[in-house]
Amino acid sequence: MEATSRKAHWDNVYTTKGENEVSWFQQSAAPSLDLIVQAGATDESAIIDIGGGASRLVDSLVEQGFEDVTVLDLSAAALTVARGRLESHLGAGADKVRWIVADVTTWKPARVYDIWHDRAAFHFLTDASDREAYIARLGDGLRIGGHAIIATFAPDGPEKCSGLPVARYDGESLGRTLGAAYQLLHTERHEHATPWGARQAFQFSIFRREF
Repeated sequence: MEATSRKAHWDNVYTTKGENEVSWFQQSAAPSLDLIVQAGATDESAIIDIGGGASRLVDSLVEQGFEDVTVLDLSAAALTVARGRLESHLGAGADKVRWIVADVTTWKPARVYDIWHDRAAFHFLTDASDREAYIARLGDGLRIGGHAIIATFAPDGPEKCSGLPVARYDGESLGRTLGAAYQLLHTERHEHATPWGARQAFQFSIFRREF
């Protein structure tokens, strides 16, 4: 899918549906927050949430005292939802977060991060060229020795999400896709319950960038 089509799709989702009317909604950010801590993040770690949308992970990170948090999404509408919610809960505390409206496949990172988190963005990249572009941005944006925490649908998870096809991975196949620079440290299955009670199998994996 072209970047402009992706943006239009997700802007439409976030302007026509409520926060808890989408299948990926979580009231809390488990297991993402636990894995970020497991990866060794400290209060000063630079953390970016790729495809963060309206996720509540950013709320949890700020509430837990993380001071260098960035959320990237191609949908300005999604980030407006997240920012408005954060401001209503935390007031001035929301100003600590950097918000980037960009497609990760064409984005040019201006800095490097210690933690790269992605829950369910990468698996929408079904074209090899888009995956290659994402991995190039990962190389630009994650420091050597930093950690990538990437969650996709598991091999037995759904074949589509929000009407779009997805690519499904386990930890090992995702590692092969990312390449030799990324060492798989940990992988775990997570059964996500949608707001209407359906079950979706996710695979969460932690990788360390080696070179």
